[in-house]
Amino acid sequence: MRAHLRPLALACVLAALPGLAAATDLLQAWQAAQQHDRTLAVARAAHAAAQPQRDQAAALWRPGVALTAAAGVANGETQMHGAQFSAPGMGPTNGANVATSITGGTATRWQLQASQPLYNPQRRAQQEQLRLQADMADLQWQAQQQQAMLRTAQRYLDVAVAQEALRVIDQQHAAVQKAAEEAQERYRVGSAPITDTHEASARLAALRASQVAAQVDLDVKRRLLADATGLPTATLQARLPAAPASELLSTALALEAWQQQAEDGNPGIRLQTLAAEAARAEARKHSLGAAPSVDLVAQAGQERLHGSGAYGTAQNKNLSAMVGVQLTVPLYTGGWRSAKEEESLRLQDKAEAETLSTREQVAQQVQAAWLGLRMGAQRVHALEQAQVASRARLDATQTGHEVGDRTLLDLLNAQNDDAATALALAQARSALLIDHLRLALLAGQLDEARLRAVNQALAPAQ
Repeated sequence: MRAHLRPLALACVLAALPGLAAATDLLQAWQAAQQHDRTLAVARAAHAAAQPQRDQAAALWRPGVALTAAAGVANGETQMHGAQFSAPGMGPTNGANVATSITGGTATRWQLQASQPLYNPQRRAQQEQLRLQADMADLQWQAQQQQAMLRTAQRYLDVAVAQEALRVIDQQHAAVQKAAEEAQERYRVGSAPITDTHEASARLAALRASQVAAQVDLDVKRRLLADATGLPTATLQARLPAAPASELLSTALALEAWQQQAEDGNPGIRLQTLAAEAARAEARKHSLGAAPSVDLVAQAGQERLHGSGAYGTAQNKNLSAMVGVQLTVPLYTGGWRSAKEEESLRLQDKAEAETLSTREQVAQQVQAAWLGLRMGAQRVHALEQAQVASRARLDATQTGHEVGDRTLLDLLNAQNDDAATALALAQARSALLIDHLRLALLAGQLDEARLRAVNQALAPAQ
């Protein structure tokens, strides 16, 4: 219950402080997502479920103790020849015959047995397999955490870009609305043609449609982020990246260095490598199924039968105790062991092939992310220059329109180009940060410190 209240408490604090509801940052979203992201919750439960496998591995070489007991109705008959017989007041008699008979008597039996493995190659392979499976669960959890970080950052920046798209369209709509009113007034006094009014009205109608689409897109993006974080949509006012996030790009390594880091630290590669080792352990376990095993054993027990029979009332009681070494040699399993060994060898080949395939895929993904980061930085720089130029063009066109040197269509086109450039710049900056995080994830280096650096690259809250 406490874990689910934390995102709600965070949302209440944000909503209660003036202006802070518009300043939800990436770290706040991630902290909430750790408690509410369903995919991460599944991964956390799977990781916890795998932890006892290490205890299972250790228990394979610990003593085992078992107690068995039984009671019921039984028949029994014993005959003994050549026994020595003695009784009170009588001397010993040799060569005596002794017989007992019990029909429908009461039988009880118990046995206490303890064993300690001393030599068991198959059990050793099984122990290694369990430890590898626990290590794989640790890697899967680390990978899921990093993927959740990237997923949260992607959804957060999607909201930021969608907000910017709606803001730009609203701003453009207001400018065109003003231009349409001016065109209508100029047409009324006869200083402008009716075409200016029609052009402004057509552009205004198109912008209204764009507003609806942008609002729907923003609502969808906010819903996705709200589902992942548990925060109410009213508090999800994300911040755009600021220009130019150079402190992140300045640490970018050469492609070969990133490839090597991914080869050593990528969770997928490490996980698949462990999966191949686990497959080899499985194959060894079945190949050693025919090997002998040695156990230290100790046991004590009692069997008792009491009742009446052909010779009257009788009672048989047998006590036993033993400490020693037990040798077990599997002789024949009907072909099951060899069939399982063959299956495990084929699965080993499959796991090794998947390891090579994973390495190849990760190398391709690293190259794509690295190129996206490098080319994205150049694109951001170009769009920043384009934004300066489009603003200058818009100012000049506005002035020209006021003095009659530019038409209303020229002004509307300049406004549209300026808005498109501003939105493209916001999208490019967001994509740049995502490529940076994706590259870190591929190298197995995505953590909260890197997420904090990205959070610092966001624009200050307005």
